[in-house]
Amino acid sequence: MALNLSKKKTIVSKINQISNLALSAIIANSQGISVNKINQLRKSGREVGVEMSIVRNTLLSLAIKNTNFECLKKKLKGSTFIAYSTKHPGSGARLFKEFEKKNKQFKITGAAFEGKLLSELEINQLADMPTYEEAIGKLLLILKISIAGKLIYTLSAIKEKKETS
Repeated sequence: MALNLSKKKTIVSKINQISNLALSAIIANSQGISVNKINQLRKSGREVGVEMSIVRNTLLSLAIKNTNFECLKKKLKGSTFIAYSTKHPGSGARLFKEFEKKNKQFKITGAAFEGKLLSELEINQLADMPTYEEAIGKLLLILKISIAGKLIYTLSAIKEKKETS
């Protein structure tokens, strides 16, 4: 389907607005992936605050111009599928990494965070970064274990003192 100039301007404007609000972005080559699988990925992305779209590289280049994601221009090749994380920086990377494990044709080609193009190692670190809720849960667990340990230590010290008296 050919796009006229007004539709192209609308696409560029929409992607540019998302680019200005997003915390991070990740791109992948989605060639060979069925539409149903892409739609399932989009659905799971909406649940965690990830905006996804398949955009022509020329339009995407125009849309990310003068944004934190301009560094991704070097990586735009083939059929580009882009995901913007709006709530947590690692959400899009986490979704794409999980999807890539299940679908061999899906290849992550790049990611950007805070205006910097990320290496493969950094993309993995971004994907593994805990969400706010996960971090709070881990902190509470550590505090709970710590408090329980101190209680056990105190009780054993009291027991020892009574036994020696």
